[in-house]
Amino acid sequence: MTGRTHAALRVLAVDDVPAALDDLCGMLREAPEVAEVAAAGDTVAALKRLQSEEFDAVFLDIAMPGLDGLEFASLLKKLARPPAIVFVTAYDQHAVAAFGIGAVDYLLKPVRAERLADALARVSRIVSTEKAGKTPQRQPAPDALAALPVESGGRTRYVRRQDVRYVEAHGDYVRLHTHSGVHLVRMPISRLEEYWANAGFVRTHRGFLVALSAVRELRSDSVGGLLAHTDLGDVPVSRRHARHLRERLLRAAQRGELRPEGMAP
Repeated sequence: MTGRTHAALRVLAVDDVPAALDDLCGMLREAPEVAEVAAAGDTVAALKRLQSEEFDAVFLDIAMPGLDGLEFASLLKKLARPPAIVFVTAYDQHAVAAFGIGAVDYLLKPVRAERLADALARVSRIVSTEKAGKTPQRQPAPDALAALPVESGGRTRYVRRQDVRYVEAHGDYVRLHTHSGVHLVRMPISRLEEYWANAGFVRTHRGFLVALSAVRELRSDSVGGLLAHTDLGDVPVSRRHARHLRERLLRAAQRGELRPEGMAP
């Protein structure tokens, strides 16, 4: 990688379907940001290449035999210098899990040239930032998580972010509290906080996020702690987060972004 500019990316493409792999490699080779493209027909072959070579990014499918794309990406994140990860798949239901493990982007097949260009631009920015010795900000595609797919009984339903009042951490999962019920999604709360911060969600506690627009009032509990009251229950507020929450609520109220009391969801 020495001597290459941030725009000269070295990319590894991984897909077990030869035609799909050829198409992806062809598109990547035509991109001005890409200097070199290597191909692997499965995750085992990809892992062997990554053990002996260094890549700026890995573009990989999810549904593959043996070690699937999500499991493979989790392994890559443990590398000393992990490559940026971009998923290329025919299925949209894995987006939450993909972003949950730090994917830079999530492209749906057939891949459109403009979406590939957007993903490569993201990778280029991250690589450039890393080479400058800074911590990169890996964000998903714009508003990628405005609705979260929730798996239940072999069916997928979508929970809109605007319907979520608060979020509760549950190990490697989060519980989304909505009027239609509590929905379990596999994603660390820290990752969801990163994605929803610009959509009005604020950390109130190590294990909770709350939608500013859902907060009716702040109240004290029986032992002097602070609670953010919503129409679906009280959310604990730690001392560490109390001041920031008050400031955000004040700004939201000044801009008229809080729900009027009693307003229907």
